[in-house]
Amino acid sequence: MKNRVHPPFEYILFDLDETLYPRASGLMGAISERILLYMVHKVGIPADDAPEVKRSYHQHHGTTLRGLMDEYHIDPLDYLTFVHDLNPRDFFGASPPLDEMLHDIPLRKVIFTNADRSHSERVLGALQIRPHFEQIIDIATMKYINKPDPLAYQQALTLLNVPGECCIMVDDLARNLIPAKDAGMTTILVEGTGPSLAIDYVVPTVFHVGPLLKKLLLKHRP
Repeated sequence: MKNRVHPPFEYILFDLDETLYPRASGLMGAISERILLYMVHKVGIPADDAPEVKRSYHQHHGTTLRGLMDEYHIDPLDYLTFVHDLNPRDFFGASPPLDEMLHDIPLRKVIFTNADRSHSERVLGALQIRPHFEQIIDIATMKYINKPDPLAYQQALTLLNVPGECCIMVDDLARNLIPAKDAGMTTILVEGTGPSLAIDYVVPTVFHVGPLLKKLLLKHRP
């Protein structure tokens, strides 16, 4: 039996929120609070019910946005503008170590996120790492089909014009890596828990991705 031939890696896809910056920063907690405000004051969901509805949407639709679009036909742009009306610089600043790590990764780098482009640009600007990423595949680019819907990953691969086997995906949520693995990508879970056959590697912080990639790229060098 012939050994499987691995194509050379070309792209590394990074999730944005709580992948490129630590969960402890509090930014996503603040966004979550604004999501609840939107549900109550813009949609009219009772305040007592909103947290459970939000949890249900996240579980069954992947994001609160998708649930609200499906059930209340909200304007996604209005929602995204409202919930992301925060300044990431209030939560974290520039990260020279992350900048250096990204500089040393010899792959084409892409953001693949359920957030919108404006929020992504602000986060990358706050971290001062924007020049490393040649594309931002955001929720609008995916026509509001969000991770972990497999169609989002197929759209991303179509945009990049490569097979999944040429991509490495980095995310903080294990469930977002399952479809990536199914699409042929090599998967790296950051600051996550829970073993899964879809997870190839687990690292405690995004800063550990660089050393891992050095070993990985040597292993799969053609």
